[in-house]
Amino acid sequence: MHAADKVLSRHDAAARAADLRVARGPVVFTNGVFDLLHVGHVRYLEYARALGGLLIVGVNSDASVRLLGKGPNRPIVPQAERAEVVAALACVDFVCIFDEERPDATILQIKPEIHVKSAQYRPDDLPEAAAVREVGGRIIIAPHVDGWSTTDIVAKLRAQDRV
Repeated sequence: MHAADKVLSRHDAAARAADLRVARGPVVFTNGVFDLLHVGHVRYLEYARALGGLLIVGVNSDASVRLLGKGPNRPIVPQAERAEVVAALACVDFVCIFDEERPDATILQIKPEIHVKSAQYRPDDLPEAAAVREVGGRIIIAPHVDGWSTTDIVAKLRAQDRV
């Protein structure tokens, strides 16, 4: 299977989750921009995958990234390419792109048993917590990998350009 074949619509990801849930176990969902994939992302996604039988990753669309206020030059990599790179990871079963600022609609459709976020968040502070509760899921906070973020990588690159 090619990585691009693992990138599905939200509707198709939900259908695949429903089909595979019984055979493979709990569906785990997480989401993010994944603009410049780095070791922090890889460790985070591997952690999430180990929590269940199927990992679906929601990738913010280009429009969604702009709603998040990541900066005027973000995303750096277009949504289809970001989704394909995330899908290429062995720990990721499926990827779907979502246009909203928050993944609520995707969570409501996929109905994951587990929703994973990094330790930079607290479960009670997550805007999508209500959607996770509505589908009967639980939130698990993954350990944060210090020293790795796309924002940090971009800052380092800009600093090198100034030298």
